[in-house]
Amino acid sequence: MMKLLHADWKLVEDGKAIRRELKFPDFWRTMSFVNALAHIANVEDHHPDLEVGYNYCRVRYSTHAIGGLSDNDFICAAKADALL
Repeated sequence: MMKLLHADWKLVEDGKAIRRELKFPDFWRTMSFVNALAHIANVEDHHPDLEVGYNYCRVRYSTHAIGGLSDNDFICAAKADALL
C-alpha cells in the first residue's frame, strides 16, 4: 500500500508505522494543514501522532490496538496527501 502514498512516506519502527515530514513556508500554513488533518482524524476516528513547529509537521500513523499498521493508517495518510 506504500505505493499508493506520496513518496515521502517512510516505513518506520520495523514496519509498524508510517511517517512523513512536511515543510511549510510559515506558521499559518503549517497550522492550516494541522487543523485540516485534525478534522479528517475526527471524521475517520483514527488519529495520528503529530510533531508541529513553526514551519513543519511530522505525521506518524500506526494502529495502537494491533501494534502495527492497518488499512486505516494508509487511508488516512492518503487523505493527508490529498490536503496538499
